Amino acid sequence: MSGDARYVPAAGRAAFTRLYDPIVALTMRESTFRPALLTAVSDGLSQGGRVLDVGCGTGTLAIALAAVRPDAQIAAVDGDPEALALARAKPGSTTITWSEGLATALPEPDASADAIVMSLLLHHLSPAAKHTALVEAARVLKPGALLHVADWGRAQDPLMRAAFFGLQVIDGFATTRDHAAGALPTFIADAGLVVAPAHTRLRTVWGSLELLTATNAGPPR
Repeated sequence: MSGDARYVPAAGRAAFTRLYDPIVALTMRESTFRPALLTAVSDGLSQGGRVLDVGCGTGTLAIALAAVRPDAQIAAVDGDPEALALARAKPGSTTITWSEGLATALPEPDASADAIVMSLLLHHLSPAAKHTALVEAARVLKPGALLHVADWGRAQDPLMRAAFFGLQVIDGFATTRDHAAGALPTFIADAGLVVAPAHTRLRTVWGSLELLTATNAGPPR
């Protein structure tokens, strides 16, 4: 979703949903960023912990996480029933709990997750919806639990800035302007989470992709 109530599919437009997986594989250095994200989630997760993948799209990350951490409980939420249908049809999907819902109103109880993942989600949200989604993540996370974010950050150089401009034309300037300005860590901190510096930064066809981790240091919300 790019507004507070309007849902936006994983690839930005409904017609592209079935092309989402090959687009990510071809343009996003998926073979590098997915393993880095999986390692960060897995290393920070206790035995038998519960992970919530918010904006799971077609389920690639959730299924991969279930494969590397078979002890964990993996739940995945997305607002697009077509994307969820594609996810449920993939090998390895049966061990995951799939739910339809929005990042701004998670269908989850307070303090119920040991980790939350938001991968390529936040740049689709308006500034107000970003804040609401991150506050929701803080509500659902247990105290001391981790939020893992993979999304666009400030361009590393003029070439990456030009690449990100192309993505902004597609996804909209209103939702991506804060990412171009490097403001995503501020959004995370404003939701009450303690954010660490990006542990991975990658050059991609669409710009600079950052992987961040933040801790829910406060009491349950």
